[in-house]
Amino acid sequence: MKDFLPQNLDLNGKSILVTGGTGSFGKRFIRTVLERYKPAKLIVYSRDELKQYEMMQEFPVDEYSAMRYFIGDVRDRDRLTMATREVDIIIHAAAMKHVPIAEYNPMECVRTNIDGAENVVRAALDNRVEKVVALSTDKAANPINLYGATKLASDKIFVAANNLSGSIGTKFSVVRYGNVVGSRGSVVPFFLKLKEEKAEFIPLTDPRMTRFWITIDQGVNFVLSSLEMMNGGETYIPRIPSMSMTDLAKALAPDIPVKTIGIRPGEKLHEVMITSDDSRHTYKLADRYLIFPSFDSIRNREEPEGSEKIEDGFRYASDSNDEWLDQEGLFTLLRASGYEL
Repeated sequence: MKDFLPQNLDLNGKSILVTGGTGSFGKRFIRTVLERYKPAKLIVYSRDELKQYEMMQEFPVDEYSAMRYFIGDVRDRDRLTMATREVDIIIHAAAMKHVPIAEYNPMECVRTNIDGAENVVRAALDNRVEKVVALSTDKAANPINLYGATKLASDKIFVAANNLSGSIGTKFSVVRYGNVVGSRGSVVPFFLKLKEEKAEFIPLTDPRMTRFWITIDQGVNFVLSSLEMMNGGETYIPRIPSMSMTDLAKALAPDIPVKTIGIRPGEKLHEVMITSDDSRHTYKLADRYLIFPSFDSIRNREEPEGSEKIEDGFRYASDSNDEWLDQEGLFTLLRASGYEL
């Protein structure tokens, strides 16, 4: 199992702001940074006061002197700009992510995921932030749902923002990865709950469906290592395994039959993280892919050390992946995510 660990990243003395900092990724990112580094400030920026209150119990300010908690919405540019003063690094994890809810409430998704991305860019430039890493999703490549479309727009905003930094020098890059094992809303705890309750069946939208899988710790490490190597404008994609949802259900609840219930609105059979059109700008490294920006003005023309240009027409998708999870591999990921099996 790849760890994606950064090699020489130094966050000591840095001021870091995490939008959506009370989410699954944000909390694990905060814990990891506190364990490994001594940042000057570690700012949680989110709009849910209850989640912030609960997080304060886990990371109290009197015990963790770097911690700061800002109530705010990425839709609110003025508040975001205020929270970003004297910040060195922004990790943008805030998003509206639930596919069917986004389909039913499209303008809310647009305001958070697209307008919010623009506000992060403007706040970073106004305050001369050094680096910004924006979290994306596999659904942003060839999107068929609104969530994916808004995240594609967000990705484009962050990549193009490098054209605006000029003498300010702010660098913007994107990290894109797949389903996180055990995160809030993940199918894994749902299936395990049905197994514990001895449900009559495990619901599957389509038995042919496949997905990419990554642990929350791998995701955090991938963001940190991408932060370390970024030059601005890149999109980083981890090389991670796929698994069919049918095999996943059988591995987690082997004694419960599977029932097909039909694909939800905006749902894909298979996820794509690199399209064939993006292959022209894509390089392969030992543990990840790197998509360079198409703009000549911001494209870093130096190939990363140890990288290999991939062939035109390459497509990185969950159904044609060259790395697959079997039951043992799945259980390895689950144990690494804290599950007792």
